[in-house]
Amino acid sequence: MTTNTAPHAPSPSIDGHHGPSDFSDWFAWRVTRFLRFLADTFFADRYGNRAVVLETVAAVPGMVGGALVHLKSLRSMKGDDGWIHTLLDEAENERMHLMTFIQIVQPSRLERWMVMLTQGVFYNLFFLLYLVSARTAHRLVGYFEEEAVYSYTEYLAGIDSGKYENIAAPQIAIDYWKLSPDARLRDVILVIRDDEAGHRDVNHDFSNQLKRMQTR
Repeated sequence: MTTNTAPHAPSPSIDGHHGPSDFSDWFAWRVTRFLRFLADTFFADRYGNRAVVLETVAAVPGMVGGALVHLKSLRSMKGDDGWIHTLLDEAENERMHLMTFIQIVQPSRLERWMVMLTQGVFYNLFFLLYLVSARTAHRLVGYFEEEAVYSYTEYLAGIDSGKYENIAAPQIAIDYWKLSPDARLRDVILVIRDDEAGHRDVNHDFSNQLKRMQTR
């Protein structure tokens, strides 16, 4: 079983939106809003099922970005300023989100097929986007994570209102985030939302760094 050897990081700000400022940003924002519309249409308020599919996609960008930055570092024979480690950690963290939700929600056969199809399509499109514009790719991920924070906030509200049962946290989540043995679903959603907010800030910052490099 994969475990997280570091304690849970301090919670980043939950409120955080990067306003689009140019075509690259607007493109990433519009794509994100379109995908949010599709998720809302298909899943409605079934947040557990939504998380299973979307966390599969969320684990792709870090792996793609980490691999491409790794290859660039090899070609250029220059350091990566810690980007590779950060991106691969992000991919692993998102994978653990998925492993957790698999224990909470048993996906249907249709949703498992959706996972396979969505991941296959998204991986290749994101790979091409990163080759064309790494800046836009990171901005896209930043906006994805903004929506993830928003969705998990709605999920928490549903738990607090009694709409969703606050079940016991899966053991995999307790081990990974070092939660209390009696942790509940609400505790899991809180730490996952903090993770997503952290990924949001990192990817927006990476995009900003690449933008500054382009304008020098």
